[in-house]
Amino acid sequence: MSQSTVHQATVHEAKTHLSRLIEMVERGEEVVIARGKTPVVRLVAVDPPPTSRRPGLFKGEFEVGPAFFEPLPNEELEAWE
Repeated sequence: MSQSTVHQATVHEAKTHLSRLIEMVERGEEVVIARGKTPVVRLVAVDPPPTSRRPGLFKGEFEVGPAFFEPLPNEELEAWE
């Protein structure tokens, strides 16, 4: 397992070179912003949005029988309480 380099920038450097720091994070590098020499913030990439749902994706893959719509037995209902 390879160890990534942590890039540290001051707040002033981060304000001046924000686009460059964002590009580093997008490439998988770690960027820490510090006040003076004290690390205070870590830049991280946002997870990509989930893929959209497709209605009917599993059509024909399984069947729901009529028993699914029947009331549950009292014994099972009591277990939920």
